[in-house]
Amino acid sequence: MGTATTQLALVADIGGTRSRFALTDPADPEPRLLHQRSLPNAGFASLQDSARAYLADVGLRPLRAMFAVAAPMTGDPIRLTNHAWSFSRAELQRVLDLEELRLLNDFAAVAWAVPALRATDRVSLHGRDDAELPGPVSVLGPGTGLGVAQLVGSRVRGWQVVDTEGGHAAFAPVGVQERDLAAWLEAQFGRVSNERVLSGAGLARIDAVVRGAVGTPAGMSVVLREPAAIVEAALGRQEPDARCALQRFCAVLGSVAGDIALIHGARSVVIAGGIVPRFIPFLRDSAFRERFLAKGRLADRLATLPIQVVTHPAPGLLGAAVALRAADGGSESVGI
Repeated sequence: MGTATTQLALVADIGGTRSRFALTDPADPEPRLLHQRSLPNAGFASLQDSARAYLADVGLRPLRAMFAVAAPMTGDPIRLTNHAWSFSRAELQRVLDLEELRLLNDFAAVAWAVPALRATDRVSLHGRDDAELPGPVSVLGPGTGLGVAQLVGSRVRGWQVVDTEGGHAAFAPVGVQERDLAAWLEAQFGRVSNERVLSGAGLARIDAVVRGAVGTPAGMSVVLREPAAIVEAALGRQEPDARCALQRFCAVLGSVAGDIALIHGARSVVIAGGIVPRFIPFLRDSAFRERFLAKGRLADRLATLPIQVVTHPAPGLLGAAVALRAADGGSESVGI
């Protein structure tokens, strides 16, 4: 598998679509990501195969690893929420010949990355653009699914991350179009979570409703368009339906972000994930802010919260490296 190294550790961000790998030095005061690779899950039969392919490519064999995984960190085996892979922790450690393997939720890793982001790794959406966001921080992001985590503490007291499955909270539609969307999704899935709407597939579902492609709930043989194509058409003003779908996506994101901020008692909100960084100016001009503040008597509280978007290309990997360093410092809330 390669030359053994005691200095560098393996970090991984295992999502529903792609798996990202890198090496890092846990003793480095500023986490750096070395030999980064992004591999499509579809190209491998298992997580073990994907990780072994990466290590064979770089020609090194680290003895420690921190894996951020898009799955609840309960039980064994671990099953990815939005992909068919499952794995045993002990078997993964054995196959990769690791002395130590730690796991954490993938969006908990994104939350761990937030304090380590540079100014160039984030964009202010609303509110002040502070060097450090005040905690608690609500961290959420649509990608293959919808991740939600909470970051508590401060740089002085130290940060801790609370991982959650908040993306699976129930969707609360607003208006006729969203109620039509919810009715169609309920007919398909029985229960409609926020993740069914705020994800790549969710954008495609919104687009199908906007285009009138859904019909009655019984007509479920709907061909969904690729999310990237919808975003491209919306930003290029090529198609009013695509712009309407993306506008609706942004509006729902505002509602959900506001709800999460209230639940967390947040003083800051950070949006990450693979989708939103592609259209930040569009999001800023959308109904996101209006829906974020549409919380009745609590609107004034939310109006003071800074909201930023993560533009770092691999926050899950960065967060895994930060979490590994925090674990070495004795934090009991990092990894399992």
